[in-house]
Formats: sequence, C-alpha cells, structure tokens
Amino acid sequence: MTFDKQLSILSNHHRRQVLLALVDTARQTTPTDSTATVETDGGDHLQTIAMWHIHLPKLADHGFIDWDRETQRVTKGPKFDEIEPLLTVLSENQDVLRAGGVPD
Repeated sequence: MTFDKQLSILSNHHRRQVLLALVDTARQTTPTDSTATVETDGGDHLQTIAMWHIHLPKLADHGFIDWDRETQRVTKGPKFDEIEPLLTVLSENQDVLRAGGVPD
C-alpha cells in the first residue's frame, strides 16, 4: 500500500484512534464500545453510526483490523504490520501533533 493511501486512511480521527489503540502490543483485543477505540463525541449517535458503517468497515476492508460485529471486538488484522510503523511515529509524537505541529 502506498504512503498516500495510508495517510488517506489515517486522515480520519476516529480511524486513527482505533488503530492507535491496537499499537500497544499488550492490548491485542479492544472492545469496539470502549472509549479507547470508539469515541462518539460525547455520545453522538451519528458518530456511532459512522463508526459502525464507515470507519470500522473501511479498516477491515484494508486488512488493518479484524472486526467481529457479534462480540464487538476489534483485533489487529493481517495487514496491520504494513501501517504499524506510521502509527508508531504518530503515537510517539502525539504531544507535538496536538500542540499544532512540528516546532521550527
């Protein structure tokens, strides 16, 4: 997968949250109703619908996650290792990114 395609997938905050929650190897499985994986902006029903019908299916279609709708579990997918290096960089630099960008 190209770098541009990876950035496109990571362009959505909610998809990044799901993938970043899986970077921690100690947490191989994360429930999809957890705030660590699915933030619904204070209980926003529309965001929950978007997560279930757009974001999780998109991540699953690309093989980055395995999503079991029945058990509401998200695990690392067969292609997670392709995007993990980029996720690691994002995870290690979250403070800089939240502050508005890379310092001069």
